[in-house]
Amino acid sequence: MSRYHPTMNMYRHRGEQVPTATPYAWPHDASMSPETTALIIIDMQNDFCSPNGYLSHQGYSLAPTRAPIPAIHTLLTLFRKHSFPVIFTREGHRPDLSTLSSRELHRSRNNPSGLGIGDQGPLGRLLIRGEPGHDIIPELTPLPNEPVVDKPGRSAFAYTDFELLLRVKGIKNLVITGVTTDVCVSCTMREGNDRGFDCLLVGDACGASLQRLHDAAVEMVGTEGGIFGATAGVQEVVSAVEAWAARSARGLGKEEDGESTGSSGDRSDE
Repeated sequence: MSRYHPTMNMYRHRGEQVPTATPYAWPHDASMSPETTALIIIDMQNDFCSPNGYLSHQGYSLAPTRAPIPAIHTLLTLFRKHSFPVIFTREGHRPDLSTLSSRELHRSRNNPSGLGIGDQGPLGRLLIRGEPGHDIIPELTPLPNEPVVDKPGRSAFAYTDFELLLRVKGIKNLVITGVTTDVCVSCTMREGNDRGFDCLLVGDACGASLQRLHDAAVEMVGTEGGIFGATAGVQEVVSAVEAWAARSARGLGKEEDGESTGSSGDRSDE
């Protein structure tokens, strides 16, 4: 004898697509569901989005990197509501700088302030793990069950357990958001594509230090029929997730109706 629970199959219906994604309806195999698809939030840290952090010391305005916060929050709330996996990333180095190359240190100090990775700032040492600047911004605080991948470079796949987390969960579709579009977001998307993931860049849920860099990064995704994946806007993703949830609920309702017509809530294994 085994107890049958209709809710066990709640998320086992056919997946969904973002039909208006460019240049193809994403994911290509219409497999979007909590079993296959994760929201990836790249580097929404104080060092990139709050005053006096790393990006401020590089001499850039924070307006472009703060602009996508409401859009990311919308997706985060929706994905949590429907039990889609969420993974955050943070860029930063060990306090002893053992993960920092001499070239990267030199490059990071090549700015008007003269300060770079590991140097002291108002939010602690810049881009150093454990410092206040390294934390995810409070508007997007991860839940205890949401992994945070600490990476020493641009791609979330480089020198991390990011891919392992995805493979263990059976994730093959990545909804990518965060900062900066032209650097860490783009690097993660490109490497994800090379590793066989179907990637969706959510353009208005990303930001770059300069608008022209953001625009170029978004545009190049769609070349050659979607060389790195596809792009879409937040509302397009919201509509697709809500459509999936509505169809899944209808399917669950039919299962429950069928169960209620039987003489018992139990089903026997023959």
